[in-house]
Amino acid sequence: MAGRINDDDVKAVRDAVPIDAVVSEYLQLRNAGGGNLKGLCPFHDEKSPSFQVSPSKGLFHCFGCQEGGDTIAFVQKIDHLTFAEVVERLAAKAGITLRYEEGGYNPSHQRGERIRLVEAHKVAAQFYVDQLNGPEAEIGRKFLADRGFDQAAAAHFGVGYSPAGWDHLTRFLRGKGFSDKELITSGLSQDGRRGPIDRFRGRLMWPIRDTAGDVVGFGARKLRDDDNGPKYLNTPETPIYKKSQVLYGIDLAKKDIAKSSRAVVVEGYTDVMACHLAGVTTAIATCGTAFGGDHIKILRRLLMDNGSARVIFTFDGDAAGQKAALRAFEDDQKFAAETYIAIAPDNMDPCDLRLVKGDDAVRDLVEPRTPLFEFALRQIVGRYDLETPAGRAAALDEAAPVVAKIKTGSVQREVAVQLAGFIGILDQEYVVHRINQLAQWARGRGGDRRGPAPAARGGARHQQVQAPPVPSGPALNLRSPAHRTERELLKLALQRPELVAPAFDAYGSDEFTAPPYAAVRQCVEEAGGAEQGLADSREYLVRVLDATPNESVRKLITELAVEVFHGKSIDETYAGEHLVKVRLRAVDRRINDVQSSLARLGSNVAPDHLAAAQNEVWVLQQYAQTLRNHGADAL
Repeated sequence: MAGRINDDDVKAVRDAVPIDAVVSEYLQLRNAGGGNLKGLCPFHDEKSPSFQVSPSKGLFHCFGCQEGGDTIAFVQKIDHLTFAEVVERLAAKAGITLRYEEGGYNPSHQRGERIRLVEAHKVAAQFYVDQLNGPEAEIGRKFLADRGFDQAAAAHFGVGYSPAGWDHLTRFLRGKGFSDKELITSGLSQDGRRGPIDRFRGRLMWPIRDTAGDVVGFGARKLRDDDNGPKYLNTPETPIYKKSQVLYGIDLAKKDIAKSSRAVVVEGYTDVMACHLAGVTTAIATCGTAFGGDHIKILRRLLMDNGSARVIFTFDGDAAGQKAALRAFEDDQKFAAETYIAIAPDNMDPCDLRLVKGDDAVRDLVEPRTPLFEFALRQIVGRYDLETPAGRAAALDEAAPVVAKIKTGSVQREVAVQLAGFIGILDQEYVVHRINQLAQWARGRGGDRRGPAPAARGGARHQQVQAPPVPSGPALNLRSPAHRTERELLKLALQRPELVAPAFDAYGSDEFTAPPYAAVRQCVEEAGGAEQGLADSREYLVRVLDATPNESVRKLITELAVEVFHGKSIDETYAGEHLVKVRLRAVDRRINDVQSSLARLGSNVAPDHLAAAQNEVWVLQQYAQTLRNHGADAL
């Protein structure tokens, strides 16, 4: 059984790996003010960024879906790993050797499954690279050279070669300590008659990496005529490889995609290589599957869906390419970016185009020209004889339902008008009415019942605007002055404890009128109080989070720990004002409670009880007056 990771080592990992660096491997972050960063949440679909990261606190929080936590929690959720697996992965990146309690550390047994599978792929990738230099791999080197890729290009993309024998890689990985079960689970080996054998044999190998840069699979290209397998053979579905959720080249392209707000989607590994070598460093490709919803989610987080974002698809002009374009158009509304299609002269792919016409032709190819919706509709109507009324009617019958799926009413109408022009129907309003009827019918059949979304920005665009997510956190009335003040004071206690300690630590949970805020105050107390944050603010927050009684309070704490302050100058004066306001309201509530109790009892109150109550009211009133006159100095 795996030993527990030493607490000091967990703390060292948290401190050594900046949360913004980790999160930036999955999505684009921009300045949000107050030292925080923001981006599109990777845990739910949204149009505007509500996901915030606080590098100074080591925390993230989404104000849309309420997910939040530290670096470890982020990686746990996004990569579906256990706590120990995340700590091990981050420790490896930071060069930290972990200590394990309850029996020590045995690498071959105590590492999490994902960590082991990723390590196996890393070793395999280097094995394949080394094999590319051997005599047997001459056929592979020639394949690359014939397509314009030299040794440096192969090294840049990590291209390798799998030997033609039955179990070269399997025996090599066994020698590195990997079990047969791990080799089969990873997809690197498969069952043979006498045990595991290599899955990839005698092929050119491309490593497929996730957004974090870990090798999670391979794409293998057939080289010999006596190979009876498919032209391209990819890693099967494994615990770390889901073909619908990976994009080849995303590890190399993600920074430039985020920087330029542009992505180029090509069809193959060599096309990605050709584009990058030609200077189109935003090129990526799917791995043996259609471009779909999960791929869109990856790109949206990098593009941030701003007004200038562009996605350019390069499909072949043949029937398969046209089908792929229509399939992409079906998912197009999930983008808020502009989508275009690029088809090279003579239907050449980017790799062939670079060979024939050079790098400039590749760069020119991917300049946005034809909107994807226009290409898709032209492909549909182009199959009919538009010279006849029957042909035009048939074209409209096929194309209208496609346009009816556009969720934005104004854009749907604009595209409908253009469709009328493509088909040659002079009565544009007839086409608009027909498509509107189809859209209403689809909604009535249980489709999108929200009706047309708000108008998109100008131009022939269409996008699906998601309904605002329902907050899953505690219900709070932020219109209440008391709640707003309490919230701000808790933010100070979590983010700027030096401004409120030690006064804050004398406040009771009952001084916070909202139960969720009282729960947060209790967590701070159990963590040792705000004074604990004076020595190490990050460790202090970890203690507060560890004290949470449930996930709801935990999410609220991460939210408060990254939320920006309402004041312009966050200093001792600002902190003092909120300390006084919360205390004053608590004193006034106590005065009202005592006076109400006396009023209910009337003449039935005992004389000694009456005297004690009147004395308490007098003391509280004097204290309240002092607070009003002297502010924080009276605390």
